[in-house]
Amino acid sequence: MNRRTFINQCSILSAGACFSLPKAGSAFYVDNESSFAKHLHPVGRALELEGYYVWCNSPIRTEDGKIHLFFSRWKEQKKMGGWINGSEIAHAVADSPESEFKVIETVLTPRGGTAWDATTCHNPLIKKFGDQYCLFYMGNSNGKTNTKRIGLATADSIDGPWKRPDQPLLLPGPEGSWDDHCTTNPAVIKKANADYWLYYKSWNTKEYETSTDTVIKGNRKYGLAIAKQLEGPYIKYEGNPVIDFSSEGKNTQFEDAFVWQEHNKIWMIAKDMGYFGQQNGIIMETKNGIRWSVPKIAYLPLSKYIQEPAPHLYLKKYGRFERPQILFENGKPAYLFTATQGGKYQTASSFIFRIQ
Repeated sequence: MNRRTFINQCSILSAGACFSLPKAGSAFYVDNESSFAKHLHPVGRALELEGYYVWCNSPIRTEDGKIHLFFSRWKEQKKMGGWINGSEIAHAVADSPESEFKVIETVLTPRGGTAWDATTCHNPLIKKFGDQYCLFYMGNSNGKTNTKRIGLATADSIDGPWKRPDQPLLLPGPEGSWDDHCTTNPAVIKKANADYWLYYKSWNTKEYETSTDTVIKGNRKYGLAIAKQLEGPYIKYEGNPVIDFSSEGKNTQFEDAFVWQEHNKIWMIAKDMGYFGQQNGIIMETKNGIRWSVPKIAYLPLSKYIQEPAPHLYLKKYGRFERPQILFENGKPAYLFTATQGGKYQTASSFIFRIQ
């Protein structure tokens, strides 16, 4: 089936496109590798830290040319599940995206007590709006998914000090709504009209708790919230969720979205969770921020780029690139930063691609 025939058989909805999943290695799969994917060149692993899992690598270039990386890390003893009940956000710096990153400080740690981010600080997204550095992140208060909330810390300098919020930036919806479980995975842009657009991931609690799927529980969808000021209030778009793959069947979904503006469009890159497979990335585009294109493949599994010794069996997600984030040069994507299991210490590290 060629692409034209295929598209003609499907209705493209605001929540996504409805079609059966292609098989890996098929002509359709190959045809759907995006231009973005074809311009990726692996640089390799970075931030392999002894005693830690490293995740969620968000880069930014400062005026002195340095590359600053805000990332999640947690103690090796907690294994992979430590992201939900013991993650902290740290800060590293390098002379270039391809030189050694050196950790210089811990920026945010779980506050304990009754704070909304008492038990974890995760999902960092570093942005600069005007003269202010903005560190969006996720925290939780009980070490579980149902208290995940998006927050925003701000600073006048990339080196802080960071003003930490007493309250989350965005709360879940009412019981029974599609987003009643949590708010997480912040992805943010500032529009030409000065509005701030916040894309976020969530799912429904009842669906999550009653799921019989042993691989993926619940179905992750993305909503949009808009604010006139950086600090909010963020008003949820009444047509949420704006991206919903649940109609695809087989619990198809996605997560870890990153968004940017280029060529009068909004682009989104994310981790695939069943659209083409479990080890790919997807990329989509939109003109209005609501109706998104049919996804294409943004990146392939780790084995397509490098060969490594077999990982320990406890690294059950080995081979995937997750939490994609982009470093820009002259307003264009220049490097793709991801997180992946394995590496020197058999935990997890950053993995970087050059985009050319």
